[in-house]
Formats: sequence, C-alpha cells, structure tokens
Amino acid sequence: MAILQQNEEFNADRMNEKVVGIASDMVMHDSGFHVHHTKAQLLYAPSGCMTVTASDRQLVLPPFRMLWIPANEIHRVNFRNVVAYRSIYFDEDYAGKYFGSALKVMQVNPLLKEIIERICFWEWVVLDRSQEDILNVFWTELKAAPEEKLELRMPVDRRLKKSTEEWTRGISMPPRLKELALKITMNEKTISRIFIKETGLSYQEWRQQWRLQRSIELLVDGNSIGEMAYILEFSSDSAFIEFFKKHTGSTPLQYLMKNR
Repeated sequence: MAILQQNEEFNADRMNEKVVGIASDMVMHDSGFHVHHTKAQLLYAPSGCMTVTASDRQLVLPPFRMLWIPANEIHRVNFRNVVAYRSIYFDEDYAGKYFGSALKVMQVNPLLKEIIERICFWEWVVLDRSQEDILNVFWTELKAAPEEKLELRMPVDRRLKKSTEEWTRGISMPPRLKELALKITMNEKTISRIFIKETGLSYQEWRQQWRLQRSIELLVDGNSIGEMAYILEFSSDSAFIEFFKKHTGSTPLQYLMKNR
C-alpha cells in the first residue's frame, strides 16, 4: 500500500508484485507524459475529475468512470482541483490473462468502487486466498463494465501541437476556426483538412466535443450553470443547457444526479 503525497514520486515498473495499489489526495497535478513498460493500469477517482491525454486522444474521467491503460501506452494525467486519486497497477502478463490491451473508459458500479478501494489499501505482499477471491470478482465485474466514449481524438500535426497542448492542459480554450487560422498563420481549409483526416471531425465539431469534455470537468468541480456558460463562451445559460442536453441526453444537473 502507498498513500502518496502531492509531489512524491512513484515508479510502478520497479515493483515486482503482480498487483500494486496506490491512493492519494492531490490538487493541481500534472504527471507529464510517461509510460509503464511492464504494467497495465486502472485509473479511478472517487471524487474530482481527471483529464488523461494519450498519444492520439484526450479522455475525461469524472468520479463515475474509470480508465484502463494497457502497458506501453504513453499518457499524461491532469487535474485542476482536489482529486481523490486511485490507481492499480497490474503485471502485464497477469493482466493479459483477464483483460484486453486497449485504452478504455468504463462505468464504475458500486461493487467495483468498493473493490478498487480495497485493493488500493492492500499491503504489498504475496496475495492470500481471500485477496485472490476478491480479484476474481474484480475481473468479472471489469469485463462486464459498460464502455463509454468520453474521448476526443487529438490532431498530431506539428503545426498544431503548441495550441492543442494549451487546450488539453486547460490553459486556453480552442478559438473559432478563423481566429485559430490567424493565430498560427495557417489557411482555414488546411486546418479543416488536418482535423478531418486526423480526428474524423471537422474543426467546429471537434471544438464542440472539447467543450463537452470541459463542461463535464467543470460540472464535477461544482461550477454553476452560469459559470460554465461563461467559461465555455456560450451566449446564455439556456444555450449551454441546450448544448449539454443535445450531447448527453440530460441537463447538466440531471447528468450529475443520474451518475451519482
């Protein structure tokens, strides 16, 4: 078991155990891009919201979602407010017997939530029979967990790299296409062509999906409808609510209560 402090370093690849859990309460954290060569990872936060950037996509993890990160997947974890951080690392060969090798966001049911908490506070020792039994239930529930597409494909074109880095870290918001073209001195048609080719979305569609991800982060962090509408540059509170409902099927407050 490890209860990590805010700036304490931890390297899962140095651990020989097949299952290693850690827990922490952190604020304003940026892990930087890194990769676990020998470990798969399950990432979950019972409170707060995390944003994970992989090599080709960005994913948002509110408290009712978890993320499976296969071994050798480069990724970066960011959160801007206090997050109750939970992470379980699995030996690659051991995890491969039970679960796939794809980056995946899934729903967390009450049983999985309790099992994750239990594993994250285990001592790092050879597992006993009762712990093995709990892990068997864990794998069964994990394989049955519904997947959710809370991801945003990222363009990899080097000409857009600086801007997309600022957007993923929340430093700035993606501007409208005309403003972006002026800022990075690129033709609007060229930007549109890059986004469609590399993300499958037009730039405007991609920007809307970014706003949706950011709205979930802001909602979980306790911002009001008015604050979210202002931050995300909607013309009114009602325009923001309409946008959110169009993409999720629920108003912001309904979405939050339903998942809680």
